Amino acid sequence: MTDSEASTAKSNLALARKKGSSRNRDQLSLQSMIIPGILFILIFTFIPLYGVIIAFKDYNIITGIQGIFSSEWVGLANFKEFISDINFWNMLRNTLGINLLGLCITFPVTILFALFLNELTFPRFKKLTQTITYLPHFISWSIFGGLIINILSPSNGVLNYLLVNFGIISEPIHFLAEKDYFWLLAVLTNLVKELGWGAILYLAAIASIDQEMYEAAYMDGASRFRRIWHITLPAITGTIVILLVFSISNILNSGFDQFFVLQNPLNIDASEVIDTYVYKVGLREFRMEYATAVGLMKTVIALFLLYLANFIAKKITGKGIF
Repeated sequence: MTDSEASTAKSNLALARKKGSSRNRDQLSLQSMIIPGILFILIFTFIPLYGVIIAFKDYNIITGIQGIFSSEWVGLANFKEFISDINFWNMLRNTLGINLLGLCITFPVTILFALFLNELTFPRFKKLTQTITYLPHFISWSIFGGLIINILSPSNGVLNYLLVNFGIISEPIHFLAEKDYFWLLAVLTNLVKELGWGAILYLAAIASIDQEMYEAAYMDGASRFRRIWHITLPAITGTIVILLVFSISNILNSGFDQFFVLQNPLNIDASEVIDTYVYKVGLREFRMEYATAVGLMKTVIALFLLYLANFIAKKITGKGIF
């Protein structure tokens, strides 16, 4: 390299550094806006993680923060107490049963609904459908659950009225009092509430597909079903795999709100899940160490399921989260 070339290279490097430094200064005001968010996460997420230690202690809430350090160490006693609880297997059966049933029904239905929305050719009808299906997600379970209870009411519920008048049943059924119906009701009501919201990610993935592929397939005479099967589904496989992995890892989280609202003494054998039981025993009785132990156990199992599901997904499809 000649002296002139070396001098030119140094000048270009100095200019690039100057531009980079100037760009960083210009963006400093924008980048600083994330500082409150980082502090919020640090204060309310990472620092409180130290409190997980009470899962291994005989903690008393009266002792406050000091009790986290001074309480007696009991090891795995809280975990053993939960596993040996007389209601443990029933809770586990309900939690796994409802979530697995929900996964088998909700997951494919959400994908089909996203494909249906994508194929709608009337913009107004498409927007109307999206609005109607998105809206329940923003309604709390305390309100939405009340609507479900009224709809299923044996005295003045719309569902019983229609079933009796169409001759499907001879007399009204108290659906929420029959434990045999609860699992399916829990899955279907959650599907109605979250269907539109769950389809958003799939619609976003579909929107990123190159439209020229559809045009080329159309010109070659491919039907709408063929275009979906050979273009849309393969293109969103990555999104499907990621959401499936997350769903499997979340198999022990039933959603406290829904079950707390729909649960009653008549269906409790089918509706008592881990989340509602922990609330009753761990929080109502102020047994924070017990509730923490159960939460920590669920987290460890969820982490294991996440890695397992991701490993299997990568082996089968070649795609995963990491």
